Amino acid sequence: MGFNLDGNMESYPHLMAPLQVGAVTLRNRIVMGAMHTRLETLDRPYERIAAFYRMRAQGEVGLILTCGYSPNREGTFEPDAPLLCDGSQLAEHRSVTEAVHAADGLIALQLLHAGRYAKHDFCVGSSSDRSRINPIVPRELTTAEVWQTIEDFAKATELAREAGYDGVEIMGSEGYLINQFTASFTNHRTDEFGGDVRARMRFPLEILKAIRRRVGNGFMVIYRISAVDLVDDGMTGVEVAELARCVEAAGADMLNTGIGWHESVVPTIAASVPRAAWLYAIENVKAAVTLPVIASNRINTPDGAERLLASGSADLVSMARPLLADPDFAKKSRLGKPGEINTCIACNQACLDRIFTNRSATCLVNPRAGREIEFIPSPIARKKKFAVIGGGPAGMTFAINASERGHHVSLFESTDALGGQLNMARVVPGKSEFNEMLRYFRTRLAVLDVDVRLGVNVKPADLRGKDFDEIVVATGVRPRPPDIDGADHPKVLSYIDVLGRNASVGKRVAIIGAGGIGFDVAEFLVGDERESIEPANFFRAWGVDSTLASEGGITTAHCEFPLREVYMFQRKQESFGKRLGKSTGWILKSRLRRVNVVMTSGVTYSRVDDAGLHYILDGEMHVLPVDNVVLCAGQESERDLYEQLKVEGLNVRVIGGADSASELDALRAREQATRWASTR
Repeated sequence: MGFNLDGNMESYPHLMAPLQVGAVTLRNRIVMGAMHTRLETLDRPYERIAAFYRMRAQGEVGLILTCGYSPNREGTFEPDAPLLCDGSQLAEHRSVTEAVHAADGLIALQLLHAGRYAKHDFCVGSSSDRSRINPIVPRELTTAEVWQTIEDFAKATELAREAGYDGVEIMGSEGYLINQFTASFTNHRTDEFGGDVRARMRFPLEILKAIRRRVGNGFMVIYRISAVDLVDDGMTGVEVAELARCVEAAGADMLNTGIGWHESVVPTIAASVPRAAWLYAIENVKAAVTLPVIASNRINTPDGAERLLASGSADLVSMARPLLADPDFAKKSRLGKPGEINTCIACNQACLDRIFTNRSATCLVNPRAGREIEFIPSPIARKKKFAVIGGGPAGMTFAINASERGHHVSLFESTDALGGQLNMARVVPGKSEFNEMLRYFRTRLAVLDVDVRLGVNVKPADLRGKDFDEIVVATGVRPRPPDIDGADHPKVLSYIDVLGRNASVGKRVAIIGAGGIGFDVAEFLVGDERESIEPANFFRAWGVDSTLASEGGITTAHCEFPLREVYMFQRKQESFGKRLGKSTGWILKSRLRRVNVVMTSGVTYSRVDDAGLHYILDGEMHVLPVDNVVLCAGQESERDLYEQLKVEGLNVRVIGGADSASELDALRAREQATRWASTR
């Protein structure tokens, strides 16, 4: 299946089919997967959480899964993290369930014990092994404490039912406590909860049995199983299938699938992972049980979801970030308007990267996400006429939001294509999803009938006397002039030449600058776009055993070395990629080191000449013979037009990169444009 930009296409009979699960009927097969938002850390937390989930329910998602709530104090991520363990918390939760039910939605509470991932002094685990991603050494639970934790899960389930939830999801994946019990990697116990695979399975099975004793058979219970661990000494495919069968027998109504542990060295959800890459592991679970099975990870379009369900690989699809990106994903799919879906591009910049740095989640492609109570639509006082100069992320975002409010917008772009800096990002291997962002922009502008004028290099005289109420300048950024002798040498290229103008680049290349742009250029020069598109290539490059025969489903990685030699330099004496996103930076660094990209810090640049790049390191002069030097040493705002319009006395506002040049910060640009448009 596919769709055109007009949004005309066949329906999605499998995706839109209802499904009976326990005592409830899901209106379609789309599940909003659990994801941490940290909304609970902000002011008016449960008002925010209720608004967040209510909007997804209004968007007709079949079932919402909340973020993970711990059944006891030890299981929280941090001391003040979400917790459900006594009746005093019920009123807050009822405000959420009532909001969802008022929108004809269904919502289940995820119960998650962090285990050795917890970042507090009372961290516990199946054993006392420290995780490589957490400096805290866990205390091994005693046998009595394990049984108490089992009862804590059961009690929390009972409380969830009292709070009005339609079910619970037991988090047995991603390396959290239950997963720590099932894998020999982290279970070294000698009591009844450790030993062979049957003994290691006992913990989750006893949890399910305790839940059924407490709430009976009418309440929906979902178990999230680790379909593939992607860690050494994890479960084999045969063991995963056996666990799935035992979970069904223990009383689960549905199985959700998780992929990999948080400490795995294999990416699982970033844009560099091919769409639906983990289907082989999900099919292994599906074949083992009669229960409905939910597929997860890198499913972000209705056509992809429909194909997956039609094939019988799963019964439902879980989409967390795609529902962050577009709360109306399900409704637009039902209406046959997939071209209007604001597709998740798996960049992680505004969701996971913010979570990992103790900030609340939002979304690069939807800055309103997580801020629903801050963006309450209000009628406009009068219809205005806007001129927007610049068709990059900021300009298009403002044009769309202002037009949605009822204003007339003319959007001017000097080149023959919309997109601005996005047109450079989308050509980088692993970033092809940015094409979806551009597709959405173009489709939405057309639907709103925005007056788009390409190839127009606006001058102040072009705007004078045209009756524009306001002019919005979104002209973006330009490369910062380099402070290096020989910058005009024929060997020297800018990142725009490489990513935007298809300049010819030699086989031996030096990159000056190691921010996000420098890494993008490096990946462009040595990366293999097939890795992020074709699962077989991805598995080979990252050492994934798609047969599931090996423990943890991993094997030896194989790398094909590129035709180019690339050397990266930075002035700062710090680790490379320090400012890259937490959830994706490690992937990019690992990729580049794997193909022998050389990274050198603490460099002073001297000059570029026929001999190559001259630089000083540790007080010594060096010369690197190269075919090209690519400058990625920062940007400055392109605001000449803005300054000219101010002098003219016109009503002008500057947004995006033209306001503040900060790497290629599309999130900041889009958020600023959205907020400004919402007040006009």
